[in-house]
Amino acid sequence: MMAWISPASLLAVTFAAFTPAFYLYKISKVPPAIHPLLHPLVTAPLLVSGLLLLVDVDYSQYRQANSPLFFLLGTATVALAIPLHQQFHHIRKLVKPLLITLLFGASFAVISALSVAWLLGASIDTLISLTPKSVTTPIALGITEKIGGEPGLTAGVVVFTGVVGAAFGPILFRWLNITDDRIKGFVLGISAHAVGTARAFEISSRCGAFASLGLGLTGILTAALLPWVVTAFLR
Repeated sequence: MMAWISPASLLAVTFAAFTPAFYLYKISKVPPAIHPLLHPLVTAPLLVSGLLLLVDVDYSQYRQANSPLFFLLGTATVALAIPLHQQFHHIRKLVKPLLITLLFGASFAVISALSVAWLLGASIDTLISLTPKSVTTPIALGITEKIGGEPGLTAGVVVFTGVVGAAFGPILFRWLNITDDRIKGFVLGISAHAVGTARAFEISSRCGAFASLGLGLTGILTAALLPWVVTAFLR
């Protein structure tokens, strides 16, 4: 039988997990390629998941208790407009290449995820839950609820996508000899959303601003078009 724990206790669990996870991420001295794997969005959810399984608490109960944080997550996403405004004079000179990159990157993110999952025999519900994987969490969860996906699966895939992008993106940039922070940031924002954007700000403020732009535009494009695509082809 599923246990019932007060919402305040479940909210406290989140803070109790993320506080040491964030501290570990800040003080760790591991190689740069491994460091993103210690991101609080990786370690803290593992702690929370283990505890929820231990006390037999359903994810929906946990999510409802943490609804104030979901609201603040959306607010934090909007706050990324500040560094974006500071770099606006650079952005408006690159409108055409940025839009081309956005359309290709956002489309490829959905198509590649669905193709791999379909080849592995995933169900329709799983496919639907995977489609918003490259969109930041508050937008991805909103899209999933609208198209009838599973929020828990979507949240996990979104975090996994962000961590992989943040971990291997800088490595790929070095291999491809990409040194322009504008390119790095925009690509990280499109492919790795909030986690990639956080990684971009560690590179430079310009990189972070372009990552914010990629994150925001991908979210808008996906939220506007994905429900129509899912309805037409997966429902």
